[in-house]
Amino acid sequence: MSIKGLDVSEFQGTVDWERVKAAGYQFAMLRAGYGFGTVDKQFHRNASECNRIGLPIGVYWFCYAVSPQTAAQEADGCLSTISGYRLDYPVCYDIEQASVAYAAGEGVTINASLAKQIVTSFCNRLEENGYYAMFYTNRNFLDTYLGSSLPQRYAFWYARYADSFDGTNCGIWQYTSQGSIPGISGDVDLDIGYVDYPAAIKAAGLNHLTGGSPAPAPSPSPDYITYVIQPGDTLSGIAQRYGTTVSALSVLNGISNPDLIYAGNTIRVPETGGSAGSGAQYYTIRPGDTLSGIAVKFGTTVSALSALNGISNPDLIYAGNTIRVR
Repeated sequence: MSIKGLDVSEFQGTVDWERVKAAGYQFAMLRAGYGFGTVDKQFHRNASECNRIGLPIGVYWFCYAVSPQTAAQEADGCLSTISGYRLDYPVCYDIEQASVAYAAGEGVTINASLAKQIVTSFCNRLEENGYYAMFYTNRNFLDTYLGSSLPQRYAFWYARYADSFDGTNCGIWQYTSQGSIPGISGDVDLDIGYVDYPAAIKAAGLNHLTGGSPAPAPSPSPDYITYVIQPGDTLSGIAQRYGTTVSALSVLNGISNPDLIYAGNTIRVPETGGSAGSGAQYYTIRPGDTLSGIAVKFGTTVSALSALNGISNPDLIYAGNTIRVR
């Protein structure tokens, strides 16, 4: 089996997906985002267009995690981003040399053991939420950090730029970064699929596929929502905003020093603020959202949302953050 595919991110700009499909491409892997909840600028358009024309897609999320805990938080950001889209291909974690370099800049040395734990944590979180997990890397990173066991546990997307396949056990082979496709300006990554993932995922009941319907919005957990820490935030301030305690947040997120949190990290917050049955409702901000638009959607006001969420500037909200709307 040899299935013709490609992968894209915001760097390919605005893609004409109808031309891509007409050129014979049978699947696309879309970058959903990276790190602690940063969404690719073209993801929502790319996913919507591919779903509209019936081009099967999977997604990938680039790793900037420095621990298994932060990898799980990145998975939560990914889950929030991909909700509502039909995914016939796996959800993939992209880990490579740049991931290690970022960690080094944060004072963390990633060795083989830690790299495996990071990939395992991300992929396990996906599986816990009903998705088909995959990881992506290149030959050098695979040999240096991940070894032969992970491709046996999770689906593997293999990067090796060459004219012929080397026989590595993988489900997708990315064979060039300099492809040319109608509908895309400039270079683009090209791939060959060796597994009928749409059939495998449907048969396994994964990716929340039910006939032709898009996936329902998954919550990271029945017990918590996610929040992206902003500059100036304190754990006590976040706890007060969501009606919980510093202790509860520390336990839920494995935080040993509540005075040490980092802007950009995603943390879990008890969904009902510690009071079950409160009827609280939450919404995860998407790119392009405004507070006034969210207020209209939920039949409330900008001032009510601002007061409920401690928002001092209603013109400044962040995609990926979860706010309370009732």
